[in-house]
Amino acid sequence: MSRKPTSKRTRPKPRAVLRLPDLDQAKSAVLNSLTSTDAQRGYRHAIEEFVEWYCSEPRLSFSRTVVLRYRIHLESRNLAPGTINLRLGAVRRLAYEAADCGLLSPDLAAGIRRVKGVKRLA
Repeated sequence: MSRKPTSKRTRPKPRAVLRLPDLDQAKSAVLNSLTSTDAQRGYRHAIEEFVEWYCSEPRLSFSRTVVLRYRIHLESRNLAPGTINLRLGAVRRLAYEAADCGLLSPDLAAGIRRVKGVKRLA
């Protein structure tokens, strides 16, 4: 009977509810991955706006449903489709980086990345 080798270092379990320090860490990871200063400025604004909205809502887990609610919030403000899609792209990237840092489970990040953007009119 052989035993599985156990590792001495265990990974912390990814969280579903991200707190402000976790969001700040993921935000800095996103901004550091961008090379253009214009892209950094746009993503910083979009992420800060999402964090402000996320913290003002009742404490829900950071999931696909929350991002869909955020999309509905953006649509209710009558923003242009390109603006909504840019902000959703920043949130998708935030989820991806949070999963890479071990702050969010990869399954939740994959669900968030599947949130569709707004269709543009011709």
